[in-house]
Amino acid sequence: MYSEIHMPKGFKCAGISAGIKPAGVKDMALILSESPASVAGVFTINQVCAAPVKVCRAHLQHGLARAIVMNSGIANACTGSAGMVAAKDMAAETAKVMGCEPQEIFVCSTGKIGPQLPLDKIISGIGTLFDAALIENVQDTADAMMTTDTRPKVSVEELYIEGKPVKIVGFAKGAGMIEPNMATMLSYITTDAAVEQHVLQAALKKAVDQSFNRISIDGDQSTNDTVLALANGASGIKMLDEGSKDWNLFFQALEKVCFELAMMIVHDGEGADKFVTIHVKGANSDVDAELAARAVANSMLNKTAWAGTYPDWGRIMDSVGYSKAKVDEDLVDIFYDETQAVLKGCASDVSQEELIKVVSQSDFAINIDLHIGGGAATVYTCNCTEEYVRINY
Repeated sequence: MYSEIHMPKGFKCAGISAGIKPAGVKDMALILSESPASVAGVFTINQVCAAPVKVCRAHLQHGLARAIVMNSGIANACTGSAGMVAAKDMAAETAKVMGCEPQEIFVCSTGKIGPQLPLDKIISGIGTLFDAALIENVQDTADAMMTTDTRPKVSVEELYIEGKPVKIVGFAKGAGMIEPNMATMLSYITTDAAVEQHVLQAALKKAVDQSFNRISIDGDQSTNDTVLALANGASGIKMLDEGSKDWNLFFQALEKVCFELAMMIVHDGEGADKFVTIHVKGANSDVDAELAARAVANSMLNKTAWAGTYPDWGRIMDSVGYSKAKVDEDLVDIFYDETQAVLKGCASDVSQEELIKVVSQSDFAINIDLHIGGGAATVYTCNCTEEYVRINY
């Protein structure tokens, strides 16, 4: 699927089976830069966060990165001091192999909360990963990141700056425990552009807020959420900042990669078979619009109604009402795609059959107008089927 994709200049990657998961299943990945790269990171805001998140936050202060090493299958969350030792050992061992400082290594884990990492397998795997790292190992790397994902997730953008080719390659994993900020998701964005660290940090945060922080599968926020961006400058272009002539071109490409990866996550939602866009306009503010949209997106009553092709607009009205957004029920209009179900807070004259036709689609939108102000927001979500329960019990 991604076997033809090559990493940006100066980056290599690998994915292997280290024995954390059943034999033969890839469960460790490495992304390395041949030269020090500017690094930016956005992490979970859950008060209970995994040891690797704590290590990454600390290492981000260094400002430079040489590699990301990650494992899937075990989250290394709620593992106490032993978990912190394991996360730091992952960084130290990778630094030893790379010949750099531990602060230049970013570690990530995803999987079951509670168990300790099998450090012997992790340490052994790091050496194997380094030996296997190649510019074209994108498929293996994406495969190794997966947990309940049904498919790997990679996005690529190529552009020209100063007449030179610049590339962005992004990876992501995530299918459940998805609700900003952010999700049980990991994402790594690599580029051979040259970007100042503080500029890259601001750009990544802005891109994440419009992508990964706009999705919800089940309303559950994870302990391990991490998005990292590395820019190594190997393309040979001048250092980019917000004042650069080509800054908007680069930022739009970064934003597009983040958005595509976020949409891949929602489309791969655990047990989901419907992609639903919630758009709210006419709110008192953008904040209010987002509160209303998230309430609709996270309502299990709405999610199960969509699974059963049941256009119960009353559930949408209810969730908008408890959202803490300013709402006047006598002003609310609700549309399923372009078909109006609610007019000024009451049922429109549309037939149930017309609404069912919309909700039977695999991709549809719920458009809500509060008619109060100019605020607007969009959230992307999915339905919840019996298969979600089977995956998670």
